[in-house]
Amino acid sequence: AEVEQRVDRFQVYQALLLPLESVRENHHTHPEADALYHSLQVFDLAREALPYDEDFLLAALLHDVGKAIDRHDHVAAGLEALGGFITERTAWLIEHHMLTHAINDRTIGSRALRRLQQNESYDELIVLGQCDRGGRQVGVAVTELDEALDTVRELAETFGL
Repeated sequence: AEVEQRVDRFQVYQALLLPLESVRENHHTHPEADALYHSLQVFDLAREALPYDEDFLLAALLHDVGKAIDRHDHVAAGLEALGGFITERTAWLIEHHMLTHAINDRTIGSRALRRLQQNESYDELIVLGQCDRGGRQVGVAVTELDEALDTVRELAETFGL
């Protein structure tokens, strides 16, 4: 019998998230220290906001994985590494998460803002930005990485996505 070789996407996520523990953030913008701790805080906030949205939860957890690959363009690096392991919607949320800062600061151009607002996931993008900004606390208890991944895996299995 031929054994089907399938990569478990959750192992890919874990392999991309673990190196974030050694990525130190700018202390002024990220007082919470490392990028994994930040990502887990963002995930916890995202789970409070939209607990059954798998794409959104993955975007929250994985939005900064590129920081361990290329600090200068972490979004592109992360999206490339995540390749065929995330949905188009998750990719869109990650791709545009940095723009939420410009939306929040009202420094985004009107055309760019309109383009984002035309996407059906615009509201979730705004929530992701709020979670990203909120996930910069010092000494907050966070879900363990394995538990966060299990949460998303259970959602995927429950809803058959």
